[in-house]
Amino acid sequence: MAWLILFAAGLCEIGWAVGLKYTDDYTRLWPTLATLATMALSVALLGLALKSLPLGTAYAVWTGIGAVGVAILGVVLFDESIDPLRLGSIALIVAGIVGLKLGT
Repeated sequence: MAWLILFAAGLCEIGWAVGLKYTDDYTRLWPTLATLATMALSVALLGLALKSLPLGTAYAVWTGIGAVGVAILGVVLFDESIDPLRLGSIALIVAGIVGLKLGT
């Protein structure tokens, strides 16, 4: 169950990071409120997951999910570049997340 909670926390991490792009320096009310809510939920879920997962593993997986998700959404939503080096780097992060999960 802790891994599912951690995964949800990672999804919220993606949500608030992408949400920052839509706040226009916190001048748009609803995107700002949604971003702040997903920030709080992400940290709260991470805290729950930490009750039974090792800190280093949970934090690395949480940030890894966020990094991979934001990189993918950056390409999809904001036309960021997609090149072999970028894809390879994302694959390495995913491999690290899988390795941490298998090692726990």
